[in-house]
Amino acid sequence: MAPPSLRICLAGSGGGHVRQLLDLEPFWAGGDCFFVTEDTALGRSIAEDHDTCFVPHVALGQARLGAPLRMLGAAMRNMARSAAIVFRKRPDIIVTTGAGSVFFTVLWGRLAGARIIAIDSFARFTAPSAFARLVGPLAHIRIAQSSEAARQWKALCFDPFRLLEDKRPEKEPLLFATVGATLPFDRLTQMVAQAKSNGDIPEKVLAQVGTGGIRPAGMETVETLPFDSMKQMLREADIVVCHGGTGSLITALREGCRVIAVPRRFDRGEHYDDHQSEITRAFAERGLIAVVDRDEDFGAALHTVRARQPVAATTDPSELIAYLTDLVANWASKPLDPAEKQAA
Repeated sequence: MAPPSLRICLAGSGGGHVRQLLDLEPFWAGGDCFFVTEDTALGRSIAEDHDTCFVPHVALGQARLGAPLRMLGAAMRNMARSAAIVFRKRPDIIVTTGAGSVFFTVLWGRLAGARIIAIDSFARFTAPSAFARLVGPLAHIRIAQSSEAARQWKALCFDPFRLLEDKRPEKEPLLFATVGATLPFDRLTQMVAQAKSNGDIPEKVLAQVGTGGIRPAGMETVETLPFDSMKQMLREADIVVCHGGTGSLITALREGCRVIAVPRRFDRGEHYDDHQSEITRAFAERGLIAVVDRDEDFGAALHTVRARQPVAATTDPSELIAYLTDLVANWASKPLDPAEKQAA
């Protein structure tokens, strides 16, 4: 448990970033801590149990998708909101898993004298993320979750990936489709709807389509689900169709689901870059999921996952939790000296 004498800010954007902070709960539970994240279904679930501050969504990729003014406006609002949070809350430590929406929280925190622990996303297998490269000079501690990313970023490495040998939970004849916590993904939703219409999906279908996402006839849809309801769906579902975010992938694999991933693509305007293709390719190479890059391959992916034995996997951050616990305990007993405050 984190020493109560230090206030810890847990900063992560919506979706998989903030889920990684939840996985570190044994480190921060019971301490003087608060979350900074986005106002998503997951963020609101966190706010029910923990002190939580919301900041506007902002990402550099918004400019790449042709909306530089929207990005600039969001950045200005985020910068002001982040400053208000940091100078009101006065964290001693900021633990961040990225990405763009919490950059200004990290920057203001560093300027206010907080120690920064930057943990790059588990999604980055071959190189550090753009967020990691951006905040690296601000961080006192850099932590990557793959050996290659750690080498390039000059960071400590804690690889959390583990296969599970537990018995698969009893499953319902249910296909659960989810687009994640932040953005609609109509192409994925339409793929599932078309397969259901064609008779390729005899199972019941429930699709979580995102705020403003399309809601095709012929299957049950919801825009958002509370995090606990999402986990319950994953416990029950035999097949899960999801985007390529690590939070969705790991949560589904943890419950022994047969997983089909549809990575969001930059060339279709579905994401700010193609990192989801990198993630899903790495998971597929381990035999954990089927990946659909072309819409017409969805039927073949259904056949593939039905024909093979499901593989359960999870992330086990116990080594990282132990490291962070010891690190913060040491910092609690040793004040940050002026030279360290100025060090990059």
